[in-house]
Amino acid sequence: MESKPNYFLIPTDFTEQTYIALEQSYNLARFHNARLLLLFVSDEEDKNARKKLEDMAIKARKESGLVVETMVKRGNIYTEIEKLADSIEPKMIVMGLESKIGFDKLIGPNAFRLIRESRFPVLTIRGKVHKKGCENILLPLDLTKETREKVSKALELAKDYGANIRIVSVLSSTKERDENKLMAYSTQVRDYIKKSGVKTSIRTLRGKDVPKMVLNYGYSIDADLILIMSKAELNLREFFIGTVAQRLINESNIPVLSIRPTPKAVTGSTLGS
Repeated sequence: MESKPNYFLIPTDFTEQTYIALEQSYNLARFHNARLLLLFVSDEEDKNARKKLEDMAIKARKESGLVVETMVKRGNIYTEIEKLADSIEPKMIVMGLESKIGFDKLIGPNAFRLIRESRFPVLTIRGKVHKKGCENILLPLDLTKETREKVSKALELAKDYGANIRIVSVLSSTKERDENKLMAYSTQVRDYIKKSGVKTSIRTLRGKDVPKMVLNYGYSIDADLILIMSKAELNLREFFIGTVAQRLINESNIPVLSIRPTPKAVTGSTLGS
């Protein structure tokens, strides 16, 4: 029986940022031996969409050497992305974001809902200038149980790229007990990563504005990727003030890879178990 092909799903609206996102997908898609699927969705008929999409695909095939497929759908873009993702089970959804004030016309008000609820990793790309490779992966750690799930994914990506993992411990609490726990956990993560053969370092940040601290540190080390966990649900307060994950995605010029926590997150302290 023939195995199901791997896909990177790339929604596009033909803006500059979606072309940048497409180019950024090439290297990761090669590592996963994946095809690229370019998706255009509109609630109105666009007679030129198929031609523009195929032109985009021809250019991508030439630049990447990958198999590139196209698909045009009518309807709500969030709904169509979700349905297609459930069908093809992509290795990753790659989205270009135009503005840090909302998510531009590509996804509109449903953008963060897609990122928050997707069963598949979502890579969001907002900055205009990016390297073709990846040298530094920024791994923010806190004391939530979901943060442990990021470590194995960061290791996988670091080995694919030959990248370093730069751990950043974020301390928004002034409690000595919390600080000691986070420092101990960060050290454990560092040692685990080192034993896996990947270069790593730790930096501790203290303050209340977590997204701003993480981003400023990311820019200072020339990070190529930030790895975060998205939340499947938001309470009312978070909806109004925005979560750390949402602000990072919305403000970062560094690509952000969002992974939804699995229903049964690892809660023990032993990494890799």
